Amino acid sequence: MATSSSHPTLLLLLLLMLLVVVSKPLHALSLPPKTAKALITTTTSTISSKSSGISKQSSTLILPLKKQAVAATRKGPNKLLFHHNVSLTVTLSVGTPPQNVSLVLDTGSELTWLRCNSSSASPHFRPSASASYSSLPCSSPFCTSRARDLPVPAACDSSRRCHVSISYADASSSEGSLSTDAFLVGQSPPLPTVFGCMDSAYSSSGEDALTAGFLGMNRGALSFPTQSDIRKFSYCISDIDSSGVLLIGGESSPSLLPLVPPLNYTPLVEISLPLPYFDRVAYSVQLEGIHVGDTLLPIPKSVLVPDHTGAGQTMVDSGTQFTFLLGPAYAALKSEFLRRTGRAGLRALGDPDFVFQGAFDACFLVREGAAPPRGLPEVRLAFRGGAEVRVAGERLLYRAPGERRGPDGVWCLTFGNSDLVPMEAYVIGHHHQQNVWVEYDLENRRVGFAPVQCDLASRRLGLDL
Repeated sequence: MATSSSHPTLLLLLLLMLLVVVSKPLHALSLPPKTAKALITTTTSTISSKSSGISKQSSTLILPLKKQAVAATRKGPNKLLFHHNVSLTVTLSVGTPPQNVSLVLDTGSELTWLRCNSSSASPHFRPSASASYSSLPCSSPFCTSRARDLPVPAACDSSRRCHVSISYADASSSEGSLSTDAFLVGQSPPLPTVFGCMDSAYSSSGEDALTAGFLGMNRGALSFPTQSDIRKFSYCISDIDSSGVLLIGGESSPSLLPLVPPLNYTPLVEISLPLPYFDRVAYSVQLEGIHVGDTLLPIPKSVLVPDHTGAGQTMVDSGTQFTFLLGPAYAALKSEFLRRTGRAGLRALGDPDFVFQGAFDACFLVREGAAPPRGLPEVRLAFRGGAEVRVAGERLLYRAPGERRGPDGVWCLTFGNSDLVPMEAYVIGHHHQQNVWVEYDLENRRVGFAPVQCDLASRRLGLDL
């Protein structure tokens, strides 16, 4: 996967877009206005990849950010109530001539896919308008061998095309044909990329429905980093205006950004044997402890490591908003948080029947229009190797949209119970990655974290968030 160290380095800067949800029924969805042409600022950088990939001189591409209100969806009774309220999105160009598409940046999934149904009300890719588009037959090696890491095996459809289907923990799903077309990132040459051209797609969240698809960024054979020979990427998400910056390739973050302290790394957890509940191509790390304030929670080590089935791995996932803990760890966190916040004057909701989005049952009452009280205890997630993620202040609680009890709004702890989803894993969501520089180092098989003010770091890079 990695190229020789003598090659020039790929450096691409793209801004992430966070789509913010407002509550409306599904039938009230309307398409957003066409995005304005990108404001492009160029600086000299050198990028390289495999002979079939990115090569020669290119430029740093800076795309504008926008915070966009979109509609939420009502979930049917047979669907899980868990969904992402905001998504990280990035815009690429696909096809010949190029079509701009906005994709959810997802480090928790492999296959990049685009909506290809022209009758869909959602943004979509038009394969018939691309001279470089081609669907892949069942005999293609991409279908017979390289699709091996997909959760659902590829199959043949009635036309002997390679059929793929994807499903997610929030009950979203899509299916269509494995295809290939030219993906353009910045000023680099077009890169032939295998992706799913989906005829049907169901999304349980409004913001995902207003994107053209997903950009799969895990370590699988068909992921975008693997196909593009990307050895490292990183991002930083601001907590000020739901914006952020994405770096693909390049030098180490500290040398580029003086504002970023040295990253603390944790090695990826790798298990060679196929296990039913272990995702071998995820960014899986080892959670070693959870602290609330200065208290280390009494969680047995056996609860934090994958068991003989693979259940219990910890994944860093940009495609999930909040963080999820397995039942025993969640119960310990909830108990200590309630004990400490009760003394701080935070009023518990006291409604055992209310579970926000099907997984968040530690909820509180805050007078409408007021902010939660100051002095909430910091939650610290400690990983093998000394890396850690600290969650404090406004990132601890989330206002449940539309939920009121008299003069009070309902706020919930932003840690959910994996057992209620259900999901046999710990997941570190992007809400808890705000103001953290997160680096995915595929070459050295590790993930790095460093606390940073992302808006200041972006300005240092010449971006104005």
